[in-house]
Amino acid sequence: AQLVESGGGLVQAGGSLRISCVASRDILSVFNSYVMNWYRQAPGKQREFVASITYRHTTNYADSVKGRFTISRDNSRKRIYLQMNDLKPEDTGIYYCNRSTDWGQGTQVTVSS
Repeated sequence: AQLVESGGGLVQAGGSLRISCVASRDILSVFNSYVMNWYRQAPGKQREFVASITYRHTTNYADSVKGRFTISRDNSRKRIYLQMNDLKPEDTGIYYCNRSTDWGQGTQVTVSS
């Protein structure tokens, strides 16, 4: 599978950003069978879980982003999204799309104070 992220960028603290990930090589039934995840890695830190979503749109979030981030998926388009609101400088990092052992190349999110 190939997971491709997009939508990262530079934003001021308190701002919003939406990133997305497409499973470009999946057939639909394969995409629909997976729980999809977002992870992030800040400079000098380990990669950490951010959010996950099942085919039926059951979601789970890291405590640090609850109430600010929303994960969603469009199964017909083989895409997932992460809407990030009220961004903080500590949200800065590379955001990775993941499912099982597959990882995207990441997209950089930088939040300035």
